[in-house]
This record gives sequence, C-alpha cells and structure tokens, in this order.
Amino acid sequence: MSTKQPRLSIALERPVFQSVKCLAARDGVSMSLKARDLIRAALELHEDAYWVERAHERAKTFVRSEALTHEQVWARLKKRRR
Repeated sequence: MSTKQPRLSIALERPVFQSVKCLAARDGVSMSLKARDLIRAALELHEDAYWVERAHERAKTFVRSEALTHEQVWARLKKRRR
C-alpha cells in the first residue's frame, strides 16, 4: 500500500512497544496509527508548555494601567480595516 505520508522508523524499548501494542489493540487501530496519535498528543503538550512559559514571561511586564479594554482593541481593529 503506497501513501504520500512521510514515514518515520523508530526503535522502542520493549515496555514502550508493549504499551503501544496494548493501546492499539484496545482501540482497534494499528500500532502505527496509535503511535501517530500519541506523538501528536505529546507535541500538543510541548506546545502548551511553550505558550504557558511565554505567558509567564509576558505577565512579568504587564502593566494594568497601560492595558486596553476589549472595546478599545475592537475599535482599533475596526479602524485598521477601513
């Protein structure tokens, strides 16, 4: 079966392999599909951690007296669209 999707070949420790195998069997999907879904979930967790860190950095410099209200932001956006 040919596919246009890029392939990745990985070596897993036996316990990790067995876990993926059991999860795939439980969900009725191939090991490849289960591994893909697990990698996606891990990437989302890493992305979330990245954005949490950026938010903490920005919070350190936040000055409430200089912040715009919701209405002010939308008013500026409307002006730009004109």
